[in-house]
Amino acid sequence: MRFVSRLKNNALIEEVEELPVAARSNILRDVKVILGKGKKRMTHVLRMIETTDDKGKLVRIITNRFDLSADEIGDLYRSRWEIETFFQWVKQHLKLTRFYGTSEQAVINQIWICLIAYCLDLLIKLDLETNKTLSELVDILKTLLWKPWDNFIAAVTRSPSRTQKVDRKRPKGNIILVTN
Repeated sequence: MRFVSRLKNNALIEEVEELPVAARSNILRDVKVILGKGKKRMTHVLRMIETTDDKGKLVRIITNRFDLSADEIGDLYRSRWEIETFFQWVKQHLKLTRFYGTSEQAVINQIWICLIAYCLDLLIKLDLETNKTLSELVDILKTLLWKPWDNFIAAVTRSPSRTQKVDRKRPKGNIILVTN
């Protein structure tokens, strides 16, 4: 498994080899390191990249990716917020809260399936020209999943069974329920 992560300030680091840094780069240092000391010392060599964030604060990034340039790793770390925002959106809108497979292909397939389902829901909303939210449409669809399509259309286009109106002739505070 490949990773790119921020290194804690109190991490115990043993520097193994300094790697060259490209001129005009945002990278301050690129170093091969081993984490930990004594019995908790790692056996594998990792890569530590030092750069600065938007506010000029030093950021140490640890990775096992030696196939990428230091700038690419820095960009990967900087783009983490966009990735987190994407998965937050997926959780909220696609209702994808857990992955059923652990392989990369299984995760990608599940995300694609959810995106396709979301697009189909959106197309239904646009085609029916309804003011209902996508969540409301999905709830109605789940309820009427094995019923004829006409039942779904009727449920989506049906006006609410009860509406509240205030009678202007009566004193304020009196609400009359009108049923259709």
